[in-house]
Amino acid sequence: MSRAPGDLTPTAGQTVGPFFHYALPYPGDSELVPPGRADAVRLHGVVRDGAGDPVPDALLEIWQADPSGAIAQEPGSLRRDGFTFTGWGRAATDATGHYSFSTVTPGATGPGQAPFVAVTVFARGLLNRLFTRAYLPGDLDGDTLLASVAEDRRHTLVAVADEQGYRFDIRLQGEGETVFLRHPRH
Repeated sequence: MSRAPGDLTPTAGQTVGPFFHYALPYPGDSELVPPGRADAVRLHGVVRDGAGDPVPDALLEIWQADPSGAIAQEPGSLRRDGFTFTGWGRAATDATGHYSFSTVTPGATGPGQAPFVAVTVFARGLLNRLFTRAYLPGDLDGDTLLASVAEDRRHTLVAVADEQGYRFDIRLQGEGETVFLRHPRH
């Protein structure tokens, strides 16, 4: 017996977390390059909820180009060998909502594009993952995507240089909410 689409009852939705700390971290997950490597930089920050409280059980994934702007297509992201740059990493937040990656400064992937790190956020309460970008400070003029964001919100996509590399805080909602992007296949 077949039913008309209007006769079906939807099932309850499920959030994307907070099981991450049990199933997804692996040795070296946040080390795209070894921390002691000469060109290693740190990309780090805090994930906060709408009330401004740290999210202690979020998981972030990043994808990025290498310093020359080339998109890495090397296998081995889940088994780090200590020298191959794969351009992908995963980091869980700690009890204070802090995350950290050891990586390299990415180059621009094309003319008129500013260097950035693509970031995906998984967290409790989210029905789906969130996509954003962490642009590096510097010459951001002319980047098509960044120019499409309202001027008063662009700062939420720009990392801040610090003594260890770059700090990129993420606010999931509320005042100062990070700009999140729609992925074409999402």
